[in-house]
Amino acid sequence: MAAEAEILCETRGAAGVVILNRPKALNALSLGMVRDLAKALDAWEHDPQVTRIIVSSASEKAFCAGGDIRALHDLGREGRHREMLGFWREEYILNTRIKRYPKPYVSLIDGIVMGGGVGISLHGSHRIAGDRYLFAMPEVGIGFFPDVGATHALPRLPDAAGIYLALTGDRVGPADAIALGLATHAVPSGRMAELVDALTGRSALDDILAGFSQHAGPGKLAPERALIAECFGQATLPAITQHLRSHAEAGNAFAGKLLQTIAAKSPTSVAIAFEQMRRGASLSFEEAMALEFRIVSRIVRGHDFYEGVRAVVVDKDHAPQWQPATPEAVDPADIAAYFAPLGADALFPEL
Repeated sequence: MAAEAEILCETRGAAGVVILNRPKALNALSLGMVRDLAKALDAWEHDPQVTRIIVSSASEKAFCAGGDIRALHDLGREGRHREMLGFWREEYILNTRIKRYPKPYVSLIDGIVMGGGVGISLHGSHRIAGDRYLFAMPEVGIGFFPDVGATHALPRLPDAAGIYLALTGDRVGPADAIALGLATHAVPSGRMAELVDALTGRSALDDILAGFSQHAGPGKLAPERALIAECFGQATLPAITQHLRSHAEAGNAFAGKLLQTIAAKSPTSVAIAFEQMRRGASLSFEEAMALEFRIVSRIVRGHDFYEGVRAVVVDKDHAPQWQPATPEAVDPADIAAYFAPLGADALFPEL
């Protein structure tokens, strides 16, 4: 039966080893997986034999493609908002636990890492990108928002790259991940199993990783970094759009493509994501997670999340009908309401 568990947690040598084991669902996070990982981290924190945590995947395609959005969508459609929010509450507390974990936390990411998968990898001390590494926070395309700590992490990436990733949902590979700081090391996919064995020994962690690491080379975004910094470093969302439009009208195909990409996303989600990035730059991790819980507590009672999941996951017609349908129709007061305090329902009572 153990082989069928959605997540496997075991002590192996000096390491607490976690294997995400839901390959048919691309390791989409369930509440049970969140709870089992949290329980293992609690046990290993005080185990003197365990000096490091290793998180890997049983799937060659994905580290973790996100939370189980379809299941959450279905709960919301049935009006079971408290159950939905129960998942996010425990997930966000786990993200915070990983960020503050006192032992090295090493994620071996060789495949898709999106949404919830980012939340259980990006905040750890060491993030190892395999050849198949593919990062994205595509939530604005389903009427959601970049959560699981993106409020804290993305605004801190260089050259406004995090704001770019939040508003476009673009996917980046290992080279860009290293350049931006999303990953700390690049290791060939063919050496990942060997690396796990080495990491379970008691040699110095950084020495082991240095011996496996390879140069990632330039990423696809390298030629566009200056444009991204200029456009996405603007102080307002309309200013970002205007700068992109100016470049597009001057013949820049990349800027033109970005305008089309952002225009297809939920206008409400794009506005929320931009405000997140603006606020998140000055927040502690705990404050950022508390803010995200405020947002998700309102998202579950809105329209666009359900419409986005319907269009992309359920009916797969990829023709969402957003409400409101255009950026111009988005009321700033409505966006501000997503960020309002929750009172007794807050993620952390003191925040």
